[in-house]
Amino acid sequence: MNTALSAIHFIRYSVAYVFITSGVMKLVSDELGNYFNSLGLPFPLFLMYSVSLIEIICGILILANKQVKHATVPLITIMIAALLLTKIPILHTGFMSFAFNARLDIIMLVLLFILYKRP
Repeated sequence: MNTALSAIHFIRYSVAYVFITSGVMKLVSDELGNYFNSLGLPFPLFLMYSVSLIEIICGILILANKQVKHATVPLITIMIAALLLTKIPILHTGFMSFAFNARLDIIMLVLLFILYKRP
């Protein structure tokens, strides 16, 4: 059994799971709609639905091992935007608070980068 291949499969399945469930939750949760409204972005509901569809479509592509490199690019962009909009403002409360709240975003960025860079 090729352990490197198994590790990449596990990373793909994990990343796909996170983004598909995140995208679906944005469609069905009123709380997330209210949260997007609170960010002060233009056209918050349009952006939320767009981000949701991108997460679901790219998650499915990664799960199916189709166009993985291309599917990671919009997801990396979404994760960077999420960090900038929702986690960087936490820095004023202290680095450890930021590090704790941003931990999953940073891990997802690392995993997306691994998928992007794989041959």
